[in-house]
Amino acid sequence: MKKHFLLTPGPTPIPPEVALKEALPILHHRTSEFGEIFVNVIEGMKYVYQTKNDTFILTSSGTGSMEAAVVNLLSAGDKVIVAACGVFGNRWEKICAAYGVSVVKIDAEWGKCVDPSKIEQALKSNPDVKAVYTTFTETSTGVVNDLKTIGEIVSKTGAVLVVDAISGLGGQDLRTDEWKLDVVVSGSQKGLMLAPGLAFVTVSPKAWGLVEKSKLPKFYWDYRKMKKSVDSKETPFTPAVTLIVALAESISMIKKDGLEKVFARSNKLARAARAAMKALNLTLFADEKCACDVLTSANVPANVDGGKIVKMLRDEFGISIAGGQETLKGKIIRVAHMGYIDQFDLFAGLVGLEMVLAKLGHKIEPGKAIAAAEEILGK
Repeated sequence: MKKHFLLTPGPTPIPPEVALKEALPILHHRTSEFGEIFVNVIEGMKYVYQTKNDTFILTSSGTGSMEAAVVNLLSAGDKVIVAACGVFGNRWEKICAAYGVSVVKIDAEWGKCVDPSKIEQALKSNPDVKAVYTTFTETSTGVVNDLKTIGEIVSKTGAVLVVDAISGLGGQDLRTDEWKLDVVVSGSQKGLMLAPGLAFVTVSPKAWGLVEKSKLPKFYWDYRKMKKSVDSKETPFTPAVTLIVALAESISMIKKDGLEKVFARSNKLARAARAAMKALNLTLFADEKCACDVLTSANVPANVDGGKIVKMLRDEFGISIAGGQETLKGKIIRVAHMGYIDQFDLFAGLVGLEMVLAKLGHKIEPGKAIAAAEEILGK
């Protein structure tokens, strides 16, 4: 029998208390009993988002909430800025292209974050831009963007700021209202400690101005339907009832700890993971000046296939981490430390990684990675 350790950037481990909620008898979604849970979860998500703005729950993956954030704000031929620093930033561009939206692209080198000054310049050069799309924590590379500065820049224009916080929400401090973020999307299977299947969005008053003018086709994704239904303590269409019930428990756990403690825990694990990677004689892929707290990325040694590291960890030790995506496939490894992942999950991952690297011929000093991580986690 093999235990399994999940250190991927989604899905992430689910607390037993949350998983057990999905085993309860299912509720009908057009009842007062479910309606009460639903509105409490909406308020709980506002707490996590740190917002007073309208907040909705979608039954979809995070990508569904990204698509909804395009079709609800824009019309065919509109111009937007997409500021990308990895796979998920690029996804905004692909969604916009599918709907005939014109994209002004800002590309940061992978492993580095978006330069806010480039967004400012692009807005000055393109005063007709309706929205700026970017990411919070880009888990394909391991960086976090400076949303506070970007939000301040965009707020001074007629454009709205749309953020993919699918991996960052509930794992790293994100202040929707304070940072002037207009539309922020997220998903259930990362910092929120839940199974995949729910997506979320919060919409500012400024963004509602675009929603009312948008002419892109939409039916299931329509924010106006969602807003009307929330007032009736319902969703416009059949929701993932069991996931919403489980989410109530997840939010309760987050509230019990408090956001400040949740973020501090992720930050401490991130610092420990980075120190351990260096102790394994691995170089970090993400620029440490903008490395995120929810995931650590490291370069694979030149003589080692990154795909083998991921496969051997999973097959031999039951430890799941992530490899690189697209141009980084086989070149980096990614270890998550968000949500329900704790220091002992990280220790297991580091020991397994040490053993696999040794088997693959990488020179390391046994036990050094754990010692480096303990030096930080023990304080």
